Amino acid sequence: MLNLTQLKVLEAVARHGSVTEAARELRYSQPSVSHHLGRLEAATGAKLIQRVGRGIRLTPEGELLSQRATEILGRLDAASVELAARVGLRAGRVRLAGFQTVLSTLVPKAAAALSRSHPGIELNIVDAHPVEGLQMLRSGHVDIALIFRNADTPPDEAEGFRLTHLLDDPLYLVSDQPRQRLEDHRDSAWVGGCERCRAATTNACERAGFSPRIAYFCDDTVITQALVAAGMGVAIVNGLALRAHRAPGVHATQLTESPRQIYAATYGDPPDPPATTALIEILASLP
Repeated sequence: MLNLTQLKVLEAVARHGSVTEAARELRYSQPSVSHHLGRLEAATGAKLIQRVGRGIRLTPEGELLSQRATEILGRLDAASVELAARVGLRAGRVRLAGFQTVLSTLVPKAAAALSRSHPGIELNIVDAHPVEGLQMLRSGHVDIALIFRNADTPPDEAEGFRLTHLLDDPLYLVSDQPRQRLEDHRDSAWVGGCERCRAATTNACERAGFSPRIAYFCDDTVITQALVAAGMGVAIVNGLALRAHRAPGVHATQLTESPRQIYAATYGDPPDPPATTALIEILASLP
């Protein structure tokens, strides 16, 4: 008796002309792919694959069955999408990973809007840096990863991620004095984040003609602003962080540097499940 897993394996082998490539796409081991092909041949009573040197080719019977497998799998995918479109927004779940400043500003508003418009959808949220968020997205642990890209690190969609631009997030110089410029702090102490997060500070200062002397390393924007307000240093902070928390005594001057871009990332071929699409549309519509 035929099953969908065996047909999916045959279709992938026929499309790639390689057991190795089919295994890589399906995330199976090569022995597992060979096992499924063997079971399929036993179920059909037909020889489907022939060895040719180091490669393989399909027999006429294999070609026929692979064509039907393509049709069957395509119809199954279409049925899944149509069914999800009918019921997906009345029930279901969407899992989201995001970094702290977006979780404390955009996501609560989006969650409330999703709950009002689609009360049957369950929303799960996890706090994760963009790097970890993309790893969780690739592994299937979340459906959406909210990430940012600085002007110096443009988005890369070459690894199967699809990015929806949500907003531009401007950068601000924060100090305990009003109307400051980067050049005014060539000799100042700076508060910087982790190695991954302080690139915006380093790049902005280097474009202004100096390298910042980072005296304090802190990823918490509340602590960063507290240090600035106490006169211990200056920092570059993004707009979402200031929207989430603004310490008394801190003055913010928007920089003319290109803002960082905030994206909602999904993974794999479109379309996304309706619940995922609905949440992304809400996020993109927020002011």
